[in-house]
Amino acid sequence: MDIIHSFIELIPVTLAQSLIYAFVALAVMIPFRLLNFPDLSCEGTFPLGGCICGTLLALGYGPLAAMAAGAAGGFLSGCAVAMIALRFRISSLLAGIIVITMLYSVNLRVMGRSNIALFTYETIFDLIRPGLNDSLPGKIMVLGVAVAIVLGLLFAFMKTEKGIALRAVGANLDMAQAQGISVWWTTVLGVGLAAAFASFAGTVLVQSQGFSDVNIGFGVVINGLAAVIIGELLLGRQSVARQLLAPVVGAIAYYQLISMCLALGLAPSDLKFASGLLVLVMLAAPTLLGRERGIVREKVS
Repeated sequence: MDIIHSFIELIPVTLAQSLIYAFVALAVMIPFRLLNFPDLSCEGTFPLGGCICGTLLALGYGPLAAMAAGAAGGFLSGCAVAMIALRFRISSLLAGIIVITMLYSVNLRVMGRSNIALFTYETIFDLIRPGLNDSLPGKIMVLGVAVAIVLGLLFAFMKTEKGIALRAVGANLDMAQAQGISVWWTTVLGVGLAAAFASFAGTVLVQSQGFSDVNIGFGVVINGLAAVIIGELLLGRQSVARQLLAPVVGAIAYYQLISMCLALGLAPSDLKFASGLLVLVMLAAPTLLGRERGIVREKVS
């Protein structure tokens, strides 16, 4: 009973957290699934958004302007990743790692120190309603509406000419080129859009938790990847709507799994190991199951 009680108490906290990291999951999904352009740069663009937002809030700028600047910084960083990979013909993963390394110094330069306390500054939640940042149910409602709006806009974008071109580049590169689609700029736009989502998530997180830190991006790639995999297992990705919903549903499910782990007594310091192990099992399962089926077929024949 204590385990169930602890789990129920953790649900609201992890639900709010999962709605923030749903944007990170979208940032992971877009390059991996829609563009076939594996990218790890959200490990750097996520804290970049938080650092820019935190610095601007501390300087007296409004929450909306700070969040817009943070998302714009992420967009430019994502564009840089795509341009490095395409222009110099190097692996997209390596390009992302290079940008992550550079962004760590950029984040320190932006803030001028490793962290900034934001408890005394107005946040986007306070802007909607004073004191909302201290209300967990209200915060969950605002985040849920924000996720729904972003999903709606993203779904509408995917139905436009640019969105169809973006999906075409990921589905069949040669066919997209034959149709006159600019693979270069479409890839740059897609990766930039994904990075903007990651940075936007960073701006929301620092306002929600009350401080900005250069290390908040550690491990977010694994969290996002786990959310994408879980979401696709639950919903599949046979349509655009399912592909877009999968990261959000996966993020919610993933953080509820974390709640269960904490309720069972797992130390918070062990969560990264557990997350990595979960992703490894999910990625290895199809291969292992396929190999077992192959062995069975060989024995039958």
